Amino acid sequence: MLYVDDRQHNKPHVHVYYAEHEASVGIDGELLAGSLPERQMRILSAWLAIHEDELYAAWNKAVRGEKPDKIPPLS
Repeated sequence: MLYVDDRQHNKPHVHVYYAEHEASVGIDGELLAGSLPERQMRILSAWLAIHEDELYAAWNKAVRGEKPDKIPPLS
């Protein structure tokens, strides 16, 4: 999930929720805060790589105060 109010943060990232886990992960795959099980982190890393261009475009829109486009969820 990318929050529009994240524009105050320096590094483009997503917020991830899995069971009792929460994490902030850079679009480049770097774990910034929180934790995820190893398997979910690998799945997320693959999803981030597949959607990298879309994620950076959404981040840039959010920084400009625009509504970002939807990105297919991790399923």
